[in-house]
Amino acid sequence: MKDMRVVSSKNQITSPGFKGALNNKILLKGLETISNHSATFIAATSAAMAIGVRPLAVSLTPKTDKRNKQYAAANSISSGIIKFGVAEAIALPIEHAVKKIDKNPQKFLNEETINNLKDKAVDVTKSKNYGIITQLIKQGTGVLTAIPKSMLTVALIPVIMDRIFASKEAEKEDKNNNLTNYSKLPDMFNKMKINDKPSFKGGLSSVAEKGVSKLINNKALQNFVKNHNFKEENLARNVAVATDLLLTGSFIHRTHKSKKIEPDRKKALIYNNIISTGAFLACGVGLDKLAKKGSQNFVKKFSEANKNNPMLKKYLEGLNIVRSTLIFAGVYYAALPVISTFTADKIDKFIKGKKEKTD
Repeated sequence: MKDMRVVSSKNQITSPGFKGALNNKILLKGLETISNHSATFIAATSAAMAIGVRPLAVSLTPKTDKRNKQYAAANSISSGIIKFGVAEAIALPIEHAVKKIDKNPQKFLNEETINNLKDKAVDVTKSKNYGIITQLIKQGTGVLTAIPKSMLTVALIPVIMDRIFASKEAEKEDKNNNLTNYSKLPDMFNKMKINDKPSFKGGLSSVAEKGVSKLINNKALQNFVKNHNFKEENLARNVAVATDLLLTGSFIHRTHKSKKIEPDRKKALIYNNIISTGAFLACGVGLDKLAKKGSQNFVKKFSEANKNNPMLKKYLEGLNIVRSTLIFAGVYYAALPVISTFTADKIDKFIKGKKEKTD
């Protein structure tokens, strides 16, 4: 029988790869890009859902005060803009720095770091420990910037309310319009001074590379990763949970202190965020686990189809990020807004009614 094995360029005998969708060049390139730019992918997905899908879901919530719906939609739009803006300004330079270190680890990392992280891997960049550290650094920007993002989000809500949504007087005149009016949104974006994507030439790139390499060379961080059994497939999910908890806590504090948000709308807005976060954590994590379990067969076939590809680890990282991001985005921005907006409105009215009776 004819020998079906293939001799590679390195004179290694390998099995012919699986031809089909599982090793499609576009798919593999996409997964590699997502792995290399995980923070940007997560921020871009969240921004698209926050600016488009969630406000629409909020506007369709039945039997809910219109002004409360407008504030919930403004909160979502503001959050989407700020999160993506921060990702562009901070996450992109970090991702670029990690990519440069990936290409030439000997230039940026200490010999001790390379030996400590690579374990059984021939190349340190292919080791599990290195992958976890770099993903933590890239996705950890969300946690580190959570408080500034919530401050900027709360500050932008009144601006969006003024520029996009009708005033109380105009609301009374526009009785036939039950959905949110987004006609002013493009005009608002045109008038906002948004800079081009940051350049990675010169100082910004050098600072990011030095900072990231210093973190990777940190022995305490290396030992932390090695001593904790991190599961790569759960990393994006766990970082998203931590980020959302911190964002919500900070948002509640900033909303309560805000002097520009209408006082009688603050509590409904706060209730909405608490309900969204609580339901998100309860449903999102469970759904992610179900999806992970359900996709095990696909991941096994995908790994088998690309077992001889040196980039397999990157592709699997990309798959894990896509799974967690799309599930969280779908639950948080499409399914939960209707429930949280409706429930928050009813709680707010109930508490106000009880207060009026006692006064």
